[in-house]
Amino acid sequence: MSSTDFRKLTVWQTAKDLALEIYKITNDGDLAKDYGLKDQIRRAAVSIPSNIAEGNDRDTNKESVRYLYIAKGSLAEVLTQLIIAKEIGYLEEYTYNQLEEKCKQLSKSIGALIKARRDPKPQ
Repeated sequence: MSSTDFRKLTVWQTAKDLALEIYKITNDGDLAKDYGLKDQIRRAAVSIPSNIAEGNDRDTNKESVRYLYIAKGSLAEVLTQLIIAKEIGYLEEYTYNQLEEKCKQLSKSIGALIKARRDPKPQ
């Protein structure tokens, strides 16, 4: 099990930055006025780095992987909510495309960390 400070994990930093970006885009415009969607996407976005951090501080790789899967699920939630926000006209195409790409890259990074923790190389 890794004893690395979660704040040093690139995947956590990326997830935290995505959450900050979600907070910023939900502060203005129509999305800011749709309290249900705004709150839901914010909760899901915060859940991603939170679960990466919690998983990193678990005692076993098995427990860590469980939390990483939860983070990946929250990321899928965020992407779904972004799609809905775009389709109802709350997000510009450009903003959506940028966020979608960040979500795809983050999903790959979480997946790679899951694989590394699930199948650790012998020391």
